[in-house]
Amino acid sequence: MINNKSLLIVGGLAAAAWLASNSLYVVDETERAVKLRFGEVIEENIQPGLHVKIPITQTVRKFDTRVLTLDTDTSRYLTLEQKAVIVDSYVKWQVVNPTRYYEATSGDEMQAVRLIQPRVDESLRNEFGRLDLQEIIAERRDDLMIGPAEDLDALMREELGVSIRDIRIKRIDLPEDVSAAVFDRMRSEREREAREWRAQGQEEAERIRANADRRRQVLLAQATERAETLRGEGDAEAAAIFSEAYEQDMEFFTFYRSLNAYRESFEGDGNMLVLEPTSDFFRYLNSANPMGAEE
Repeated sequence: MINNKSLLIVGGLAAAAWLASNSLYVVDETERAVKLRFGEVIEENIQPGLHVKIPITQTVRKFDTRVLTLDTDTSRYLTLEQKAVIVDSYVKWQVVNPTRYYEATSGDEMQAVRLIQPRVDESLRNEFGRLDLQEIIAERRDDLMIGPAEDLDALMREELGVSIRDIRIKRIDLPEDVSAAVFDRMRSEREREAREWRAQGQEEAERIRANADRRRQVLLAQATERAETLRGEGDAEAAAIFSEAYEQDMEFFTFYRSLNAYRESFEGDGNMLVLEPTSDFFRYLNSANPMGAEE
């Protein structure tokens, strides 16, 4: 009896353990899940945590919802002017709708990659096909992929239940037969731009130089005008002073002016004046009392 009772207890515990292991399941924080009954989805987008299911009739499929990387194959695309470019890129994608993802791929990541890659290739082919080579070289690679990433994201959400987070260009190369022509064109374009900048610089320099010359002439004219004005005012003031001094003692002023005339006339060697001895020039030389002083 004891053995039978022990067997029943052990059997009960085993059954309970089996039931618990097949009824309880955990969804990790990096995962989302769907619950199936005979292959049909009966519960969508199950969040992280501990959950319950009915054994045998119900199953659970879990999907990694972290951002994944798809390293695409290097591809050759034609530009707007039918020039070939070789592009190496990668895609960041993430499962956002577990139910749609399961229905489209049966939860197989490799199947999802096989469905995403042709769409990426088509999107890049269309994007490069609408741009010429100069635009592709000149534009930033990140900006170049904004439009294709947004368009592809909307399409993949609907078709596969995944989000295209980003498309990045690792490298853009030119075929050997195109590189030389492209480099020659780039060199010619840069030389043309350099000539334009030089011409604009020379034009600006001439404008600045002409403006400076004009301002110089204006300043010189203003300075000359000011100098002439000051000189005239000085001459007028000097004349007024002489006039005032002359009026105070006309005889002394005439004598002083004569002395200055004698000094300037006989200052150098070999000076000769032909004058009458009785000339007014010798008035004070011939006078015993030049200032008319009383003896």
